[in-house]
Amino acid sequence: MARSNGGIIGKTNKTSFGKCTQTVVTSDGCHTTQPGTGVVKVLLVGGGAGGGNNQGGGGGAGGAEVFNCVSVNGNTAYPIDIGAGGAANADGNDTTAFGKTGGKGASGGTSPVDAGSTAPLGSGGGGSNCGAGGGGGGPQGNPGGPTAGSPGGFSGGGGGAGGAGEPGGTGATCEQDGGPGTDFSPQFPGIPNSGVYGGGGGGASRNCQPQRGTGGPGGGGNGELGAAQTPGSNATANTGGGGGGGGGPIGSGRSGFNGGSGIAVVKELNKASGVWSMQSQYTARRNNTWPDGSINLGQVFDYLVVAGGGGGGQCNGGGGGGAGGYRASGYGPSPLQGSALSLDSGTYDVTVGGGGAIGNFGNNSVFDSITATAGGVGGKHSLPSPSPNRLGGPGGSGGGGGGSPQNPGFAGGSGNAGGFPKSEGNSGGAAGANPGTGGGSGGGGGGGATGAGSGGSPGTPQGGSGNGGAGGAGAPNDILGPSTTYAGGGGAGSENGNGGAGGSGGGGPGGSDLKDGPGGPPSNANGTAGTANTGGGGGGGGLPSPGSGGAIGAAGGSGIIIVRAPSARTFAVTPCTNSTSTHPGGDKLATFTVSGTLTVS
Repeated sequence: MARSNGGIIGKTNKTSFGKCTQTVVTSDGCHTTQPGTGVVKVLLVGGGAGGGNNQGGGGGAGGAEVFNCVSVNGNTAYPIDIGAGGAANADGNDTTAFGKTGGKGASGGTSPVDAGSTAPLGSGGGGSNCGAGGGGGGPQGNPGGPTAGSPGGFSGGGGGAGGAGEPGGTGATCEQDGGPGTDFSPQFPGIPNSGVYGGGGGGASRNCQPQRGTGGPGGGGNGELGAAQTPGSNATANTGGGGGGGGGPIGSGRSGFNGGSGIAVVKELNKASGVWSMQSQYTARRNNTWPDGSINLGQVFDYLVVAGGGGGGQCNGGGGGGAGGYRASGYGPSPLQGSALSLDSGTYDVTVGGGGAIGNFGNNSVFDSITATAGGVGGKHSLPSPSPNRLGGPGGSGGGGGGSPQNPGFAGGSGNAGGFPKSEGNSGGAAGANPGTGGGSGGGGGGGATGAGSGGSPGTPQGGSGNGGAGGAGAPNDILGPSTTYAGGGGAGSENGNGGAGGSGGGGPGGSDLKDGPGGPPSNANGTAGTANTGGGGGGGGLPSPGSGGAIGAAGGSGIIIVRAPSARTFAVTPCTNSTSTHPGGDKLATFTVSGTLTVS
């Protein structure tokens, strides 16, 4: 009986011979795939929102996400719609392609006392004037910053793709800034704007105030100070950045600034694993699109992929940062082991997630089809009114809740944000519940790969502070030979109790202003950073010393990626910061401490 697949019996796997051709799309139109392309990798960034009017909040950035292994047909035109940036006080627009969406950003709040808008996919807008909450962010973005109440005049920054917008308050350093964007250049080298997209817009201030918010890296526009006392700015086109908020005072008629349009990047992939039909082989040879090199059949590759840890929460009793997501095969605790990979010969992009800056989420780590999710940010010092910035952020492991007086026990963020069957992490601990007006409660510890963060303890009615919760434990893994522990949660801070211990696996201890004896020097009020290349969460901040300008949390530790293959394989890595080695048993090892490429032969 004749067969349409060239005589092959059984399943045939879809091939792709796209030569890794990369195309940047900045306006609406169609992208026509090459004849041999069957699979693409796509970056979509939605249009950023406009900033709010009259002491307005910064606009939220458009959602930004990479979609891997999207199946397409060769020599076919696919429509791509680039989301326009929002005008003043208006949401942005979605970017769509290949059935996928980069969501719009949400607009900043407009005074008097309007909360920032919330986006279903992208980032939320900053709150306006005094007492307004920031808009919530979707899965492709982050929340906008709230405002702290009287004295007013300092609006919150819009959320960014890589972190929440900063809150408005009383004019302290770094308040009101837009959230940072995300750097996609390791996955798409050479793309515009240095590969950084989705910066939130800066919040505005009324006249005669000392500052305004600046736009987040990734195209965010600056907020305005007063009635053009210091001008604001539109977001950068084709970055998905949020626009800056319009200045004050209220009633001055100052308009917010426009958000930036979105962008799409299409990479047509080479993929030729498995069984091919004779027809696909003939077509590829005829078009000279068959990739060079042999195909590795019947061999598996083990991996360890750890994302960057989340930053610790800022100020008194900040929550510990959550550990970066932990994913592994072949080694480490058996309940966490996923399936090994089957790889062809060729060159693969490797993205090692950076640790989150103070008060920010970490960054994803990616190798082939394996993604480990960024660690969640620790919650900030909290006043009685709830806000997204007081709660621990979700992530590979969740950040701990922020502590303070009059605290209902702000929750830690959830873990395993990627929703994987083999969990990549655990939840952060809650801050100590402290409904009275006594001493501040301790923050909650960040979650780790094998354990949740511990909760903080409440303060006492007599004014004593509660202790910060400890970070959750990480996971031991001996893929390199000797066992090393990765992905420990950050310890939480305390006002003048004990800071929480960092979790095993690189979690940083929380800060405290506990004195070393009467009149002695303060201990580390700022917390301690997570250890580099462990994915450990950063420690939360403690009570600032008098005149110090405010204690801050600490950054999360960067991630790591390790690949192990049978002895017959050969590895080459770039850049030279990364390394290859041979295990005593003969297996080949590639260790990545920074983003680069792995060539398998």
